[in-house]
Amino acid sequence: MVEARDVRKRFGHNEVLKGIDLTVNRGEVSCIIGPSGSGKSTFLRCINQLEQIDGGYILVDGAPIGVKLQGGRVRRSSRAEAAKSREQIGMVFQRFNLFPHLTALQNITVAPRAVLGLGAGEANARAIDLLKRVGLGGRERLYPGQLSGGQQQRVAIARALAMQPSLMLFDEPTSALDPELVGEVLDTMKQLAQSGMTMIVVTHEIGFAREVADRVLFMDEGVVMEQGAPEQVLGAPSNPRTQEFLAKVL
Repeated sequence: MVEARDVRKRFGHNEVLKGIDLTVNRGEVSCIIGPSGSGKSTFLRCINQLEQIDGGYILVDGAPIGVKLQGGRVRRSSRAEAAKSREQIGMVFQRFNLFPHLTALQNITVAPRAVLGLGAGEANARAIDLLKRVGLGGRERLYPGQLSGGQQQRVAIARALAMQPSLMLFDEPTSALDPELVGEVLDTMKQLAQSGMTMIVVTHEIGFAREVADRVLFMDEGVVMEQGAPEQVLGAPSNPRTQEFLAKVL
């Protein structure tokens, strides 16, 4: 589903990603852990074309991300082409980014109606089903300000799912939540993983990674220091930097 090879990204003279390699098969869950500033979020933004890579390549479902072959030459995708390929990728951010003046239902139906051309009836029916799926049935008429942080994040997950993506990206989706609200969002994500959704999750929730991930990657200073099955990376890491990190967070 996702293949990244030697992915590099610079901001000025600062090389944030220094050659990232990752393969995620369809239906797999990969969790990326590591200290702040290691490049984890930047890598997700590159997959979703919110940032353009400076080297290497990323394929999603076999199609190159951010570039296009034309006349035997490689050129950067236009904004319209990037937006089109982004339709199959859902992304949930640290902050919920809901429209405060729209209800939960309206937040979810905006993109399917504007981008996919769904009629109001079909979009509303899809949104209501998704709200039930994330445990928010009956709250479709509430505004973000009337919802808890955990409920807002679950609306954000439903909003991403409304586009029927084949890949879901989560960028530390619980980091902005009060501790008592984290569990309800993680439970929603677990159910999504169990349904067979392909997911890449940047997280500090080590217990979630241990329970749900098919693969765990530890990143630091723009590189993947170690990757493998959760029991190996989290239970018996071989890289000293991974050992040091886990000793501080576990």
